[in-house]
Formats: sequence, C-alpha cells, structure tokens
Amino acid sequence: MSSDKLDRAVADARMARDQREKGYREQSLKMYPWVCGRCAREFNRQNLQQLTVHHRDHNHD
Repeated sequence: MSSDKLDRAVADARMARDQREKGYREQSLKMYPWVCGRCAREFNRQNLQQLTVHHRDHNHD
C-alpha cells in the first residue's frame, strides 16, 4: 500500500470519527455517566453498546 493510499485511509477514518462524534448519542455519552437511571446498572467500554439496547428493550432486570 502506497503512502498516499495509507494517508487517505487515515484521513477518511478520522473524518468518519469526527462525524460520529457530532451525533447525539456520542455527545450524550460524553456528558452523562454510563449508568441506567432506572435500574442503576453500570456500563463500561466493553458493554457500552448494550446501553442503548437496554433502554429500548426495557430490560431492567
């Protein structure tokens, strides 16, 4: 892989990350603790994607 292609791939990845960080979910995760307000379940980096599913499914057991 040439350095131009590599530079372009890195630039594309950074732009995608920047776009993702502008979204509501990413901003919310930066502002609020990773804890369910209803059942007090804590989330970490390994299971953070479950936070959204946890709330949508109302799985607070």
